[in-house]
Amino acid sequence: MALRKFSEIVKMAEKHHGKAGLAKRLAEHGGDKPPTLSTQKDDRWLAAMAKAVFSAGFSWDVIEKKWPGFEEAFERFDPHRVAFYADRDVVRLLKDTRIVRNGAKIQATINNAQFVIDTAKEHGSFTKFLKSWPPGDQIGLMEHFKKNASHLGPSATMYFLRFNGWDSFILSPDVTKALIREKVVSKAPTSKADMKAVQAAFNTWTEQSGLPQRDVSRILSFSVGPSA
Repeated sequence: MALRKFSEIVKMAEKHHGKAGLAKRLAEHGGDKPPTLSTQKDDRWLAAMAKAVFSAGFSWDVIEKKWPGFEEAFERFDPHRVAFYADRDVVRLLKDTRIVRNGAKIQATINNAQFVIDTAKEHGSFTKFLKSWPPGDQIGLMEHFKKNASHLGPSATMYFLRFNGWDSFILSPDVTKALIREKVVSKAPTSKADMKAVQAAFNTWTEQSGLPQRDVSRILSFSVGPSA
């Protein structure tokens, strides 16, 4: 079955939110300007990964409020310091009330420091690595993170990418509903075949609309209904 044209999906979203309302909602989160990949240093990439890891399954607001404490406890996320944290550092962090004291996520941050170091060594910097990854292969990038990083599964990686300017779609519940409605998948995508179908659909709609995948994702969400 051929994909519905994205212009028709836009009309569905406008039906629920109005043309001006849809434009306003897109603009609220940067939809009036293209995504810009952060050119931050490697310590900021590790910090962003840690924020995604610690926020997963937890309140984002709580993590945000505690974040200055995280920065101090993890020594500003210098990858070359964090990667060499020993058992005594883990014990120190497990006692540090400035952070969320989750042993698995603390260890994941230590592991991810080495991931950042190794990636930067190969590509020149973590920013250069992300810039070199094909924009139409988000699924491949998510798989790379799943294989090489720690505690950065599909959901955490999508938000990590989106919040740091890589043009990422997010498979939120409403986006998933829209993909099922459009018969791209029959259920929440988890298999490689389903994820490949999702990527192909996003690539098609991105080419049709000229919009970044971020906005294609959000319009899909808004097309589900006013509660989106």
